[in-house]
Amino acid sequence: MDRASLLLLLVGAGISITWGISLEHGVRGGVMGFPGIYFGTKCLLQGGDPYDVNQLERVYQAQGIPIPSESIERRQSVTLYVNLPTTFLFVAPFTFLPLATAQTLWLLLVVGSFSLAAFMMWRLGKNYAPGVSLLLTFIVLANCEIIFSGGNTAGLVVGLCVIAVWCVLKERFALLGVICLASSLAIKPHDAGLIWLYFLLAGGTQRKRALQASALALVLALIGTVWISLVAPNWASELRSNLATISAPGGINEPGPTSIGVGSPDMIIDLQTVVSIFHNEPRIYNSVTYAICGVILLVWAVAVLRSRPMPENALFALVSCAALSMLMTYHRSYDAKLLLLSVPACAMLWAEGGAIAWMALLIGAAGVLFTGDLPLTVLMHLTRHLYSPAAGIAEKTVIAVVTRPAPLILLVTAIFYLLVYLRRSYPQPSGEKA
Repeated sequence: MDRASLLLLLVGAGISITWGISLEHGVRGGVMGFPGIYFGTKCLLQGGDPYDVNQLERVYQAQGIPIPSESIERRQSVTLYVNLPTTFLFVAPFTFLPLATAQTLWLLLVVGSFSLAAFMMWRLGKNYAPGVSLLLTFIVLANCEIIFSGGNTAGLVVGLCVIAVWCVLKERFALLGVICLASSLAIKPHDAGLIWLYFLLAGGTQRKRALQASALALVLALIGTVWISLVAPNWASELRSNLATISAPGGINEPGPTSIGVGSPDMIIDLQTVVSIFHNEPRIYNSVTYAICGVILLVWAVAVLRSRPMPENALFALVSCAALSMLMTYHRSYDAKLLLLSVPACAMLWAEGGAIAWMALLIGAAGVLFTGDLPLTVLMHLTRHLYSPAAGIAEKTVIAVVTRPAPLILLVTAIFYLLVYLRRSYPQPSGEKA
């Protein structure tokens, strides 16, 4: 049975790798993921400022790579460097190799770490419900085309973060867990931040691992910051300017209803994309999003602080905060692969049976399906012209549900697993089923 399951998972990963490679070769100039951080780091190593558009463009030109002009999306993804300085430390060794070789090795690193993370979650879930664990893991692995095609750092960050969760919860390979968590924090703190916060609030050994990881991440951040500051003293203001440009109307990260960022397979999935359908004003959709997520986060944090640490319940809190982290700030569908954590959590609930088991399976399957690359690609093509600014509230509600299923199911996931966590952390009085 294990052999058949492993074979199926390999088929799922094979689908993503094969389709991802075809995307890389099928898009003019390739999918901009790893090349962007590769040339940004090369610019820094050559004494240039990667956050300065003109200096970064000169590096591309020196390498004989034309700056794409066929779309704003392509041009901004190439010329506006928006990664944190710590990313340079991880990419620097690859820049001494030709781009093709470096990208191949980076892809192997991403595929390897992500596949290992998926295997760990499948094995955890298999102990409770083998069929459910296999189904959910297969859906995730078969829908990673964009991560595997462009080599986006999200693939590495998610893989490392999930591996760290396994190490900390199982209390095995402690050093590996700390390094993985620290690395994911250093590269994309908005992906791994709430996972780290859970371990910090949980106390005991988990808090110890969180503090160790944060210390290592701070060292990496300090080294990266000093390095870029010596070469480009104005990097911080330039980074803010680049972020403002891509988040402004017409930018690739704008969450508005007609943004190119929500009209692509790797669509933006934060809650702002839903609220903007009803009121396309940054001040409004940001405030509403922060209010909703802030309340959920506050309840979650108080629950974690006040509950008695129980390893079997940790996954419920982790799935809730993983989903919540996708909603508060800018994230794309590939970041939501962090829902790998929901595989063993869902399997655990399924094994217990009852109505909550079916709810967990429905929410879990919808979560990994509607944040998957293939379903979102189909959805994008079917609904790209559905939005109308003149639509009424009822029509806009339908549009939000049909065109933005990812943030909505993430919101449901965050609330559902928070309620499960609360129910288990604070058992009902005797005489009632806990």
